[in-house]
Amino acid sequence: MKDLLFMLADLWMIFAGFCFGWKFIRRYNNYLLGLEWMVVATSGSNFLLWALLGGDEGSILYGIAYFFDAFSRSVGITLILVMGLMRVTHRYKPTVAVDVGVFALAIVAGLYLQQFRGHELHVGPATYYVVVNVLTTLFLAYFTWRVWKIGAKGLAIGAGLATAAASVIAITYDFFPIPGDDEHRTLFYMAALTTWGFQMFMYFLAYRALHNHNVATGAEPASDERSVARA
Repeated sequence: MKDLLFMLADLWMIFAGFCFGWKFIRRYNNYLLGLEWMVVATSGSNFLLWALLGGDEGSILYGIAYFFDAFSRSVGITLILVMGLMRVTHRYKPTVAVDVGVFALAIVAGLYLQQFRGHELHVGPATYYVVVNVLTTLFLAYFTWRVWKIGAKGLAIGAGLATAAASVIAITYDFFPIPGDDEHRTLFYMAALTTWGFQMFMYFLAYRALHNHNVATGAEPASDERSVARA
């Protein structure tokens, strides 16, 4: 049963990443969020395949999983997330060069952090992950407040809960293992995958609400996006 719930949580995250990542690109031309969502979904797909094949830590799939994990925890669901959401909070539209550059930075960070792979705690990288998560959470609190301010209180509460849960996961990840969990940390990953999928789902809905509000109030021209009629 525990393994089944883990797989369902992973499938949920994979669905959320690919589905809403594609919508970010197709509807809003937001490649930062769209591609990062798809990176997370690809990571989940690789993780699921690794688990189905036996969870061998000597497998190349394990190394790929660690790379994707470091990619998103260091830059993806931190800097890239903030820059992508700034599209609706500050009408920030990065150039193609900036888009490419920030993903290149995430790749470099993921490759560099590969050296800390393993069960033992590496305080430096673990602390870095928590610090960047805290800084990102501050912006996400602002993002949630903006959603609340336009009257989308239900979405604001959902986004706030997703952010709070993700922060707990980020702190728990390295420093506070769940008592009674197995060597593969199945219980932790069930909670983490469910939370990350919920995060991507809620941030998409909140982004859509802010975008539509900006268009309705004239803060953003409807012609800038292809999605207004469909959103």
